[in-house]
Amino acid sequence: MRRAVSVLAAACVLGLTATACSDSTAGAGGAAPQGSVDPTASLKGVKLTMWVAQNSVAEPKQVISAFEKATGATVSTQVIPDPYESNVPTKLASGDKPDLMFWQPTGSTLPFVQPAKNLLRLDNEDWVSKLGKTEQSLGQVDGHRYAAIVTSPAVLGVYYNKDVFRKAGITTMPTGYDAMLADAAKIKAKTGVAPFFEVGGDKWPLQWQVQAQMTDLPPSFWDNLNKNKDSWTDKTIVDAITKYKTKILDGGLAQKDYRTATFVDQGKAIMDGSAAMALNVTSLQSEIQATSSTAEMDSKLGWFPIANSSANAEYSPDQTNGVVAFNTGDTKRENAARQFLSYWLGKDYPAYIKAGKLVSVEPSVPNPDGLPQTAVAQAKALPTATGVFQVKALTAPDMHLALADMIYGKKTPIEVAQAAEDQFKQVLKARAVPGF
Repeated sequence: MRRAVSVLAAACVLGLTATACSDSTAGAGGAAPQGSVDPTASLKGVKLTMWVAQNSVAEPKQVISAFEKATGATVSTQVIPDPYESNVPTKLASGDKPDLMFWQPTGSTLPFVQPAKNLLRLDNEDWVSKLGKTEQSLGQVDGHRYAAIVTSPAVLGVYYNKDVFRKAGITTMPTGYDAMLADAAKIKAKTGVAPFFEVGGDKWPLQWQVQAQMTDLPPSFWDNLNKNKDSWTDKTIVDAITKYKTKILDGGLAQKDYRTATFVDQGKAIMDGSAAMALNVTSLQSEIQATSSTAEMDSKLGWFPIANSSANAEYSPDQTNGVVAFNTGDTKRENAARQFLSYWLGKDYPAYIKAGKLVSVEPSVPNPDGLPQTAVAQAKALPTATGVFQVKALTAPDMHLALADMIYGKKTPIEVAQAAEDQFKQVLKARAVPGF
């Protein structure tokens, strides 16, 4: 999903049993076979099923068609209704299993499908070494790989309207969050244009202003948080939420309708110059691409990375980045699923990313021609990007929902942080994680 948030947290607590949410190691998935896979070996008569979300139906079409033609296999996609991240675990808990599935390849979300019990281990597959450094770090739980990384994780940064920046006299990009706020004040004073476009109507993008400010939290914080020795109410996080509220929302640096504006509105505003900046992930680029040509985007939009005290980006995986294969007990189908992944990330990968106009996850495979400059800039920023909290925390609380309450005066910044803390603990307790 374009929301890099784990709505699973709520699903586990509200809809599933603790057992369904635990990551049992009983019945561990088979280890990856040694040796290389022949990606085009005949699979005539073999039928595979792949679960996809409503917004990822089209994602695997090219590779499925090519694989079926090359091997004689049949790969059928089955759409799991939204919310995908909570309906999938419920379906698995009922005993239903596909052969393959799109799934967010993070430590906060992989556990919800009980990888050690349900998924094939992919530690030794022939495509693992081809992945980029950031991509190699994804898709693992407890030291084992369970997900193939087929697309680059979304990158969080700032889309800006070039014309508005020009009118404001901004020629060098800010190198930290406070410097960006100073530029925002200059934009408002010199142009009258809303410096930021915020999306209270769809809620999920509300988290990004806070996430960008959380980048100076040390690795030790996340280690301690995941052991229940630290808290989401840490001063750094509360201060980040407070700064977002006081400086941007209450401080007049967002457009007037920030409480109700939508994600689609954000794309339009940043393109037509009625707002100067939008802090969001790659899905905003995809949204704009649906109605604008690459030439139009390149002429109007720029992009820069931002962190609290540096010009670095953040990366935020979603379900279209990762593909998992299931331990079905049918060796023939399991091997065919491995072969499909080998074909996807091997022989077919250049054609796949060309068809989808996607950034490559393999350094040896160049990006296709015709990508917008915003995409090229994001690809360049990815190797030095840091993971968002969905990557670092054992489970990802729905902070955006608490922030949505905050913009209507229903929660204070400390109450937003406390809501994240309460949900975090509740889910990990349900998963029987030690320390909770």
